[in-house]
Amino acid sequence: MTDDRHAGGCQCGAVRFRVEGALGDASVCHCRMCQKASGSFYMPLVSVRQAKLVWIRGQPKHFQSSNHVRRGFCADCGTPLTYEAPDGAALAIATFDAPEGIAPVIQWGTEAKLPCVDGIRDLPEQDTMADITAAPFLSTLVSYQHPDHETDDWPLLERPQ
Repeated sequence: MTDDRHAGGCQCGAVRFRVEGALGDASVCHCRMCQKASGSFYMPLVSVRQAKLVWIRGQPKHFQSSNHVRRGFCADCGTPLTYEAPDGAALAIATFDAPEGIAPVIQWGTEAKLPCVDGIRDLPEQDTMADITAAPFLSTLVSYQHPDHETDDWPLLERPQ
């Protein structure tokens, strides 16, 4: 990663962070603990070992998921935020305001990879509004999620077009 300004936070905005400095390697972890912590097939994470992580609003609550690792999350909305081990911390990639610029370079914990994961890219794709039966519901949906930019003491980070 060459950009050294990053911001992000949880779904509700109660916890916001910024990272000052270059991010480390990004990865996907398939281990069972990451599956449960994320509620998903795997957990995309990026190391912040060489950078400075600053909590600019709120603080994550923590769960000690093993004798060596604790995981941070928003106590209000439950968004998984951190993986913290003795050798450093990592942040959940999707919690960044511009996650599309953070691409994983390796997969870990593949012994627990769920069988369906490799076939996901071959599944049919559709735009959200293509579901005609759900379109009336979706057209009235109002998101209460925090916007993908900082609104307090850090300038707006533009999303790539």
